[in-house]
Amino acid sequence: LSLSSFSLFSPPTMRLFTRLFSTAPSAVSKLRNIGISAHIDSGKTTLTERILFYTGRIHEIHEVRGKDGVGAKMDSMDLEREKGITIQSAATYCTWGANHVNIIDTPGHVDFTIEVERALRVLDGAVLVLCGVAGVQSQSITVDRQMRRYSVPRLAFINKLDRMGANPFRIVDQLREKLHLNAAMLQLPIGLEDKFEGLVDLVTMTARKFDGEHG
Repeated sequence: LSLSSFSLFSPPTMRLFTRLFSTAPSAVSKLRNIGISAHIDSGKTTLTERILFYTGRIHEIHEVRGKDGVGAKMDSMDLEREKGITIQSAATYCTWGANHVNIIDTPGHVDFTIEVERALRVLDGAVLVLCGVAGVQSQSITVDRQMRRYSVPRLAFINKLDRMGANPFRIVDQLREKLHLNAAMLQLPIGLEDKFEGLVDLVTMTARKFDGEHG
C-alpha cells in the first residue's frame, strides 16, 4: 500500500481513513499509527521485519536485499529488493496485547523524502532509527525537521550496537547537540560490538539477554 493514494486528503481525513479501513478493534483509544523513519541504511525495514515477527504477524525473518530470494516483507518492489533500499512508503499492522498498531515504513534516501512527508501527516507517533556507529546523519536531521513540522512525538531507537565502533552514549549526545532534543536513555546496553549480549530496561529495572537464533 503506497501512501501516494492518500495525497489528496487533508491530514485529519487521512488519519480517519487509515483508522476506518484498517482491521482494527473498535476502540480508537487502542489504535495508533506509527511511522519508522531514518537516514538511509540505518535499519528501518530490518526493524519493521523484527516487529512483525515478534508480534506474530509473520512467521519467518527475511533480510533486506533479498539474499535468500525472498527479501523483507515491506520491500514489495523488485527494485527495492535488488538495491536494498525503501523507495515508497509501505503500510502494515500488528497487534500487541489489546493494542492495534498501524506501521508505516518510510524511505531513508533524500530523493524520496516526499514519501516521508506524506506519511508524517497521518501519524500519531514515530520511531527515529539511528545507526549506533554513524549516529545523527544528514537525513536524520531532515526527518527530525519534518517531524517537528507536523508535531509528531517520537522515540529514538539506536540500532546496530553489535557493529565495530558502536557507541550509544555518543549518539545521545548528538541528539542533544545536533537536534536539540532533551534525550534520555530508557535502556542501557549489556556490552557493545562483538560483546553485545542484551540490555537493561531502566523503567522496569530488568535485564534481558539475547539467546538463540532469533534472540
